[in-house]
Amino acid sequence: MKHILTFAVAALSATVANADVLKTVEIESGVYAIVGPIGQRDKENLGNNATFGLVVTSDGAILMDTGGSYLGAKMLDDTIKSITDQPVKYVIDTGGQDHRWLGNGYWQEHGAQVIASEAAVEDHNDRGSEQLSALLFMLGEDGIAGTDAADPDITFETDYTLTLGEVTLELHHETGAHTPGDSTVWYADKSVLFAGDIVYMERILGIGPQSNTLEWVKSFEALAALEPKHIVPGHGAPTDLAGATRDTYDYLINIRGKMAEHIENGGDAIGSVKIDQSKFSYLKNFDQLYGKNAQETYIQMEWE
Repeated sequence: MKHILTFAVAALSATVANADVLKTVEIESGVYAIVGPIGQRDKENLGNNATFGLVVTSDGAILMDTGGSYLGAKMLDDTIKSITDQPVKYVIDTGGQDHRWLGNGYWQEHGAQVIASEAAVEDHNDRGSEQLSALLFMLGEDGIAGTDAADPDITFETDYTLTLGEVTLELHHETGAHTPGDSTVWYADKSVLFAGDIVYMERILGIGPQSNTLEWVKSFEALAALEPKHIVPGHGAPTDLAGATRDTYDYLINIRGKMAEHIENGGDAIGSVKIDQSKFSYLKNFDQLYGKNAQETYIQMEWE
């Protein structure tokens, strides 16, 4: 009896700990956002500083994005088990950031098939070693235990249709965005779009060397054309198209417009950080990222 009680207490403690990191939001019947923190990766969140999606069907569940590490995937799995008894049958890597795919191995061990765009897989291969090294620094050896760069089981170039039970999802890779292989997952029957890192809410988006702001605008415009009622972003709380436009699209249009003026007026990379982004200072992490975003955008647009 003592051992059973100890196990029960440990399981309850793990559930409470997970709830402190991952918040579940039901969007429509059987459709969920699992919202992680919008700060940095750390030992508590195990790389799950992102938002994930879940669709529950009569034949199993479909997960959008894997968790940021093997143990991060297990944390995500524990959260899913508090929602449904249905096993995860498919996992969709919506892009190339670590929390989109470095949990692949965990889910494959537990019987799921992993799907990703070909462009995302190329990005995984290009940056996987770098991402694992960064995770080691942020999570420590214990935090990345079991994590490896596992390839997906199914790949697609631009479009893929996934049907499980009564649910059909349309996967689409338009072009690059935050990462070269970013894709959307469209659940037309519920008018829910899982946008991955094409949409950031509440926090400023990140423009890195792997990003392409011109393509990002095109990718956003493609998802906006679907006119979704609900959007599950890559970061932050679920939203609608107006919210996604405000926090993501408008930011991209602003930084590109101001940078075009800066370049046309003979501005250089050093001065690029002074372009006016103050309209978006309400977004979290603004002070940490606005300068880096400006410099990366300058580098890209100088040669467009």
